[in-house]
Amino acid sequence: MIDVVITAHHERGAAGELAEKTAAWLIERGHHCWMVPDDAVSLGLPALASDRSPAEADLVLSLGGDGTMLRAVHLLDGAPVPLLGVNLGWLGYLTEVEADQLHDALARFAQGPVDGTWHLDERMMLDVATVDGAGNEIGRWRALNEAVIEKHEAGHTIRLLLRIDGEPFTSYAADGMIVSTPTGSTAYSLSARGPVVSPRHRALLVTPVAPHMLFDRSLVLDPTEHVEVEVIGHRRAELAIDGQRVAPLAEGSVVSCRPSISTARFVRFGEWHYHQILKAKFGLADR
Repeated sequence: MIDVVITAHHERGAAGELAEKTAAWLIERGHHCWMVPDDAVSLGLPALASDRSPAEADLVLSLGGDGTMLRAVHLLDGAPVPLLGVNLGWLGYLTEVEADQLHDALARFAQGPVDGTWHLDERMMLDVATVDGAGNEIGRWRALNEAVIEKHEAGHTIRLLLRIDGEPFTSYAADGMIVSTPTGSTAYSLSARGPVVSPRHRALLVTPVAPHMLFDRSLVLDPTEHVEVEVIGHRRAELAIDGQRVAPLAEGSVVSCRPSISTARFVRFGEWHYHQILKAKFGLADR
């Protein structure tokens, strides 16, 4: 018997239908399942709503795409619960199975990771903390993809000072700064011309966004190195975690990023070929 918490995309009808059918399938086989209240209400499935913590589950089942997977990771808040992603979009980097493969995947998961039935793909995450100019804490977050310090007003750059292990590196006039994990290298960092890094690595990627300066290269840092980004100009900035804006930043605010001791754990069946997914995503030819 396994305990499963289901998360699903709020705006895709197929996600609600699949959640309902999957819950019935699990219950018929003696398993327990529930949904967080927001998901259950949004999808018209109030009977599945529960205040039970996702951290108590044996599995988090994500129905949607990569955005839904990111939300599932945040719901766990670092708890070591495996996640299984079901792709209801075009082609997800993080999801593992298609909808028609779901019941078979759940049956295999319930057997346990024996004889290579499934394994965990562990991904590095970032611990992000922010203080204001007076040193007062603004907040703490955990990111799977990235932390982004970005401009608040259109048409203006912001000035940011980058420190590595407490030592100033340089200041940037830019639209923003991305500090990402290897998993996040194919997210916002990629659109800012950052490097593509295998998610098997542990590293910090620092990529300026539209810098107004000659030095515009990304930095790939060792995971033991600590990154700080300080807002040094008078123009306001904002902090976004995995695409969600979480805090305003004024002059003197400092965003600190370091690898988290927690990891995101994705269920994989058989061999998982990250580079083949990347190839398909961009329609790359063999030659």
